[in-house]
Amino acid sequence: MDQAAQVGFNPPEAQALAGDALPGAPTFAQVYEAHVRFVWRTLRRLGVPDKDCDDAVQDVFLVVHRRLDEFRPEAPLKHWLFRITSRIARDYRRSGRRKDPAQHGLIPVAGDEHADSQQRSPVDAAERSAAARLIHEMLQQLDDSKREAFILAELEQMTAPEIAQTLDIPLNTVYSRLRRARLDFEAALGQHRERQAREAT
Repeated sequence: MDQAAQVGFNPPEAQALAGDALPGAPTFAQVYEAHVRFVWRTLRRLGVPDKDCDDAVQDVFLVVHRRLDEFRPEAPLKHWLFRITSRIARDYRRSGRRKDPAQHGLIPVAGDEHADSQQRSPVDAAERSAAARLIHEMLQQLDDSKREAFILAELEQMTAPEIAQTLDIPLNTVYSRLRRARLDFEAALGQHRERQAREAT
């Protein structure tokens, strides 16, 4: 199954959209192929329930297709995509909480896909899965603004100036959010370790 089918996109429709881009700009097909996994993992990290990820990815790329002519090649494409993805994620989280207040926050997942996944032993896979669930649990403790900055810095390895450009906020605001996010993350991690210690006694 190709990537378009995996996220609910109609493959013929995706092929039809492939040529709809301005000269010199990336085509829709190029954007999709290069960044669908980034969009998928970002949606999960930003709290979209696993059951909604197919629809959310489709919504992101519908916006991308509609607004691709607004993209300016001098700006990194991933920054533009993150802004769209974060807005879609907020919409899905709000909608999910209205439908079922008990179902909110981040859904634990087995971790992001990696090219060398078939080379790992079952023990390695289990350890990575547990680490991924812990990271998602910790991210759940952060509010939207701190979570976005933390994800871009710690998981996407962006610099502070890149984060400022991506989120369209002042550089000092990035530093402030990251400082508070890291403190909150460490506090949540400390609480997790305390729970583990109590359960072990």
